[in-house]
Amino acid sequence: MRASSAISLGVALTFGALAAFLARGLLLNVDPQARRPVQGRMVVASAPVGFGTALTSANLREVDWPAGDVLDGAFTSIADLTRDGRRLALAPLQRNEPVLAAKVTAPNQRATLSTQIDEGMRAVSVRVDEVRGVAGFVLPGDRVDLILTRGEGGTQDNAYADVLIQNAKVLAIDQVAGDRQDKPTVARAVTLELSVAEAQKVVLAQGVGRLSLVLRQTGEPVAQAAQRVTTADLGPGESAAAKDRITELTAQVEALRKASEAAAAQAGEGARAQLAEMETRLRVELGQRMPPGIAPSAPAPPKLTINVIRNGSKREPYSVDAED
Repeated sequence: MRASSAISLGVALTFGALAAFLARGLLLNVDPQARRPVQGRMVVASAPVGFGTALTSANLREVDWPAGDVLDGAFTSIADLTRDGRRLALAPLQRNEPVLAAKVTAPNQRATLSTQIDEGMRAVSVRVDEVRGVAGFVLPGDRVDLILTRGEGGTQDNAYADVLIQNAKVLAIDQVAGDRQDKPTVARAVTLELSVAEAQKVVLAQGVGRLSLVLRQTGEPVAQAAQRVTTADLGPGESAAAKDRITELTAQVEALRKASEAAAAQAGEGARAQLAEMETRLRVELGQRMPPGIAPSAPAPPKLTINVIRNGSKREPYSVDAED
C-alpha cells in the first residue's frame, strides 16, 4: 500500500470516530422527558361489555394514550363518563377497546334500538325465510343487499329478480340488537337501517314478492351496477325441465280424468241393472198381492177366430171379441 493511501485511510477513520463521539454526546445531553410524547388518558373497557350493559368502574379502566392521538368522542376519565348519570353500551365492547360517545347512550337514557339509528334514517323489519338468503349467518352490524323476486306463479317462466336495496346496515336479528353471537341462528325477521324512500320500497315489496338477503363483504364499495335477472338467464336447461314437468303433470291429470269417467260409467251401468231388477221384483209382487184400495186390472176379453171363404177358395181369417 502506498504511503498516501494509508494516510488518507487514517484521516477518514479519525474523522469518523470524532463524528460518532460528538453524536453520542448530543444524545446524552437531551432530556429524557423531552424525548417522550405527551401522554393523555382515555377510558377503555376492562372486560367484554354487551349491548345494554351499564358502564361502571367495574368494567372500565383508564389507560395512558398519546395526547395527539386521542380518538374523537373518547372519554378521558371514568368520572367524566359517569358524571351526569348512568350510561349504557349501544354496541358490544371488547377488552381494551376505547369507549366512544357513539357507542354509549346519553346520561340516564335507555339502550333502545332507536338510539342506534343515524339521523334521517329509519328502522324497518324484513321477514326472513330460512331457506332463502343467508339469514342464519347475518349478524348485527353486517351489510346486506335485498333482492326482490316476482312472478313466481304458474310455470315460473315469467319470474325475475331485481336488486332492491344495496349496502343496508343490519341493526338487529329478531329482537336481539348488537350481540355478537358465536353460532348462527335461524331468524324470522331482520331489522335494517334504511332511508325513508328505501323503507317505502321494502314495505311495498313485501306485499308483491319475496325478499332475500345477500351478505356483502366488509369494506365493499357502496353501490354496484345491477341488472334484472329473468328465467331466460338461467339457460335453456331450466326452461326445458320445467316444460317436461308440465307435460308429465298434464298426462297424469288426463289419466285421472279417464279413470274417473270409466268409474262413473261402470257405476251407472250397475245402477241401471239394479233398477231393472228392482222393477221386475215390484211387478211380480204387484201381480201377486195388490195393496188395499188398488183394484187389479181386468183381464183381457177372449178372442174368437172366424174364417170367411171368398170366391169359393180364398179363406180369410178374422179375430173378434167373444162378447161381440
